Amino acid sequence: MAETMMLGNQAVARGLWEAGCRFVSSYPGTPSTEITEYASEYPEIYAEWAPNEKVAVEAAVGACVAGARAFSGMKHVGLNVAADPIFTAAYTGVSAGLVVAVADDQGMHSSQNEQDSRHYARAAKLPMLEPSDSAECLDFARRAFALSETYDTPVLLRLSTRVSHSQSRVTPADREERELRPYQKDAGKYVMVPAAARARHVVVETRLAALTEAAETDAFNTVEWHDRRIGVVAAGIAYQTAREALGERASYFKLGMVWPLPEASLRAFAAGVDELFVIEELDDFIETHCRKLGLAVKGKALFSPLGEYTAEQVRAVVLGAETPAQSPAAVPVRPPVLCPGCPHRGLFHVLHKMKLTVTGDIGCYTLGAAPPLSAIDLCICMGASVSSLHGFVHARPEMAGQTVAVIGDSTFLHSGVTGLINMVYNRSHGTVLILDNSITGMTGHQQNPATGLTLQGAPTHKLDIEALCRAVGVGRVRVLDPHDLAGMEAALREELAAPEPSVIVARRPCVLLPYVKRETPLAVDGPNCRGCRACMNIGCPAIRADGRVMTIDRALCVGCGLCARLCRFDAIHPEGERKL
Repeated sequence: MAETMMLGNQAVARGLWEAGCRFVSSYPGTPSTEITEYASEYPEIYAEWAPNEKVAVEAAVGACVAGARAFSGMKHVGLNVAADPIFTAAYTGVSAGLVVAVADDQGMHSSQNEQDSRHYARAAKLPMLEPSDSAECLDFARRAFALSETYDTPVLLRLSTRVSHSQSRVTPADREERELRPYQKDAGKYVMVPAAARARHVVVETRLAALTEAAETDAFNTVEWHDRRIGVVAAGIAYQTAREALGERASYFKLGMVWPLPEASLRAFAAGVDELFVIEELDDFIETHCRKLGLAVKGKALFSPLGEYTAEQVRAVVLGAETPAQSPAAVPVRPPVLCPGCPHRGLFHVLHKMKLTVTGDIGCYTLGAAPPLSAIDLCICMGASVSSLHGFVHARPEMAGQTVAVIGDSTFLHSGVTGLINMVYNRSHGTVLILDNSITGMTGHQQNPATGLTLQGAPTHKLDIEALCRAVGVGRVRVLDPHDLAGMEAALREELAAPEPSVIVARRPCVLLPYVKRETPLAVDGPNCRGCRACMNIGCPAIRADGRVMTIDRALCVGCGLCARLCRFDAIHPEGERKL
């Protein structure tokens, strides 16, 4: 087929299709989301969004044991959620191939931490591949299934934000149709009771030794000889950065398999260069391995363990070249902000006004922590808002009437509902606000069990959030429009005074959904505006100060009317409806 340009994530999906993958189950998480979205476009692949990453991997394990090549994708923090089944799947092994992609986020472009997923491969004793461009994304995804079946193991595919979201050339091929492998009962292999697990651990160690031996000659790892005064060991996007920085002034040991790592071939490469550098973003994973081999390497003592590297930084460290001075005309900082008309904005305004302590969660609403809303005090991980509310009010019962949790609809179903069960079971009290915007918003509008549609847009059962809350034992559940500021404040005061758990579902669809109608943009009546800036307290990007008088950008305004409700001087109204 003709060469074409693809995103890294798009190329992974293509590799899955070409390899004959039949089953994909994932949970959306930037920068991994598009893999599953692209995979869903191939009719030969069944693709779904699962409620969380643990469920997704468990479903993929079930499919592979049944004989179908299967895949699950997630971002790095999602791998934490999926670790339980992944570690045990390392013991059970596979029938058909199983590939799990994890996209790390060096630089934390869209994440709450910067963890290095290579440690999971070592801890779980699973092979991990790391592509450096879109062509390798396709190739490695395709070849990972053969590796999985050859060594009877799940295979981890590590991506990064830069590789996932960059385009480069690929050469697509035809699909390799594969029949389902026969299913055979094998309790000793697949039922991980202690007796069986002890026997399977022997298999895991034997397999790891075989993979380590294979890494010496495997085509995933390559050597590029150029100037031998400098040698570089690197993988993934760090290899691309080093190649851009140093060109042919260095030789390269390019790792495509980052676990297990080779030994003899690394020693041979080190012996062939005068000075050896390990260039890797985040932790000293490869460097530590090289030092255990007794190699004299330069790494994290010169390079930062933080964020992404640039070619200029690598060039400065390795060659001593000066980094270019920063331009005096630096680009202004543009902090992330809730969209104009976002249904969460009014709720956070009320929480801030009431001076409540708020345990937050992961999603668009995390932006409620930023000024001027400044309405979130704690944010840890998916689902933690509800659990941390329970712990907070237990430790400080005097603050139970002043503390709430906020969580989105998709995040609540991902891992928040178990926290709510815990609150009820352990006789806690506190108010949980479920911000139901009818979609999984921050990752790009993916469906979830509460939207009534599958990944492909097919109608399905729509989970009833209120009924679910009542079913786990919450006796006080109500639904409100978050744009009803007075009603929301009154409801919060009432629920916070109750000596039992309560739930308020703040329901209004995301303003960016295609079926949400935009109202007439609002305008400021200059003569009536007193310049009090009360409308600025909601942090809407459509509102700005023009001297003393406020103005509203009609290109941004969606006519939600929230600012007009806050104006005490009746100075904001729909365009063309000037008040006299």
